[in-house]
Amino acid sequence: MTGDDLGEFREALASGAVDLGLDISDAMLDAYSAHFTLLLARRPAAGLTSLTDPSSIAIKHFLDSLSCLLLRDIGPGERVADIGSGGGFPGLVLAVARPGAAYTLIESNQKRAYFLEEAINALHLENATVLRERAERVGRDPAHRERCDLVLTRAVAPLPVSLEYALPLARIGGHCLAMRGPQAQEDTERSGRALSELRGRIASTEDLSLPRSMGKRMLLLIEKVGVTPDRYPRRPGIPAKRPL
Repeated sequence: MTGDDLGEFREALASGAVDLGLDISDAMLDAYSAHFTLLLARRPAAGLTSLTDPSSIAIKHFLDSLSCLLLRDIGPGERVADIGSGGGFPGLVLAVARPGAAYTLIESNQKRAYFLEEAINALHLENATVLRERAERVGRDPAHRERCDLVLTRAVAPLPVSLEYALPLARIGGHCLAMRGPQAQEDTERSGRALSELRGRIASTEDLSLPRSMGKRMLLLIEKVGVTPDRYPRRPGIPAKRPL
């Protein structure tokens, strides 16, 4: 990576934030620059992203993650889980933006989990921890089940599958925020049974166009309206093989 790469990343991130109406402080920009530098250094070994262009990484990963705050802000003291955090998107990015909350980054891939731990240490974050486990097992763990104020999923699976991972973790009255691509409407239409079974309802949505014409997104905010039945989530692998 060159100095020009870092400069391009910072410029794209700062200007893109203005376009989306998001605030990024100098301290946040410095933290995201450190995250970006580590991401590029570890990307080949851990398979963290297929993107190599600094502007694309700034917009499609970092700003995409921050866009969650356009639909649902994160308050001090809240407990947040990020399922399939990968390179830290969106969980690690949000941990920098909203440091008053506590973040659990759930990542079953060992190399990616190690990267997340390395990034947390490099950024000196005290509000984020990594959980090396399958989401299906975390959702049945009393230490996490129905304890979270907000659960994040960033296109980890089709929406009915993502909901089975996420809703068991949310407390009643809490939320799941699903970040979906341009086919989100079709995905949503197939999720009626999952929402009913898992005790969720779509509270609001946000259509989003990323800066520099780098793609369209839909954000879905799902409210947890009742206790998820004990049979969910099903054992590892079953939600993906037999979606609700």
